[in-house]
Amino acid sequence: MPQASPRGTYLQVSEALRQKIETGEIAEALPSQAALMRAYDVSRSTIERALAALKAEGLIESVQGAGWFVAGTGDRRPLVERVTDLLRGEGVNVGDRFPTEKELCEQFGVSRTAVRSAIAQMEGRGLIGKGAGRGREVLTLPTGRETQTA
Repeated sequence: MPQASPRGTYLQVSEALRQKIETGEIAEALPSQAALMRAYDVSRSTIERALAALKAEGLIESVQGAGWFVAGTGDRRPLVERVTDLLRGEGVNVGDRFPTEKELCEQFGVSRTAVRSAIAQMEGRGLIGKGAGRGREVLTLPTGRETQTA
C-alpha cells in the first residue's frame, strides 16, 4: 500500500477492495483478515476499519465463524458444517487423511482459529482424530445433520 496519512490508509484499502468487488475479482468470500494484512502491508486495525467502512455501505457482510462476504453471496453455514461436508464427498472413506489446518484455511478462506474450532468440534463428535503420523484421519463418516450446533 502506498504511504499515506495513517487516517487515510483504511480508506485506500476499502477503495481497493471495493474495486475488486465491482470488477468481480472478489465475487463471494473476501480473503481472511490475515491475508488482507499481508496483501496491503497494514495492521489488523486498518483492515478492520476498511471492512467496517464497506459493511456500513452495505457492500459486504460478516458471518461469525465464516468470514466476510460480498453482500448477498456465499455459504452462510457455520464453518464446521462446511468442513464436515468434505467427509460427505464422493470417494471419502474411513481411514483417509483429513486436510491440514493450512489446507482448510486456504480452501475456505478463513483464519486458523476458525479452522481449529471446527476441527475440535469434529473431533468431539468422533468424525476425525489423530492419524498414524502427525496429521488427522477420518474416523467415521457423517450421517444426517449432526453437524448442527446445539
